[in-house]
Amino acid sequence: MDAHIQPSGSLQDIKDIRRIMERSSRFLSLSGLSGVAAGVCAIAGAIAGNGILKNYYGTYNSGGYFSGDDFSKLKLRLLGVAVVVFVIAFASSYYFTWRKAKKQGVPMWDHTSRRLAWNMMLPLLTGAAFILGMLRYDVWMFVAPASLIFYGLALVNASKYTLSDIRYLGYCEIVLGILNMFFIGYGLWFWAIGFGVLHIIYGVVMWYKYEK
Repeated sequence: MDAHIQPSGSLQDIKDIRRIMERSSRFLSLSGLSGVAAGVCAIAGAIAGNGILKNYYGTYNSGGYFSGDDFSKLKLRLLGVAVVVFVIAFASSYYFTWRKAKKQGVPMWDHTSRRLAWNMMLPLLTGAAFILGMLRYDVWMFVAPASLIFYGLALVNASKYTLSDIRYLGYCEIVLGILNMFFIGYGLWFWAIGFGVLHIIYGVVMWYKYEK
């Protein structure tokens, strides 16, 4: 009887040790609802951006010309939408992740979350600098592909310190960004799919897999 019980207990001990080691090296409190919230924000931002572009080109069709001031206003409006979307998406993602960490009884900010943040922020900051350079010289056509590619690289780079599933979202973002480079003019739609639809799908899968 004891001979049958011992292996079971040892197996459970091994699982517990593995779980503890995983928690010490990876930040496992990312919430699937964070992905859903970010996706919804991105789709809302894409709809708002599409409305701004329609108004802009509608003015051109009725007036027959653009002025430099018109294009500067367009850039500021689109940039404003992007900033608002980022702030709301980040705040909602932070809230859901904080709520999950609190439920798990683990700290939100420790050495694993700091490593995760650094490995994700490095490609993101590099991409942001690259995109700002393109905006400086009005190379708008590659802004959407670049944002998708650098974001995908950030997810892949950060996946070493969190749930490995996030790596596959990163791969999808990179592929989508590369495809967008060959379909210039549809950047807003690729942006909506990458940051919106894919995030929602990822969030639902993660919620179902780890939180349900």
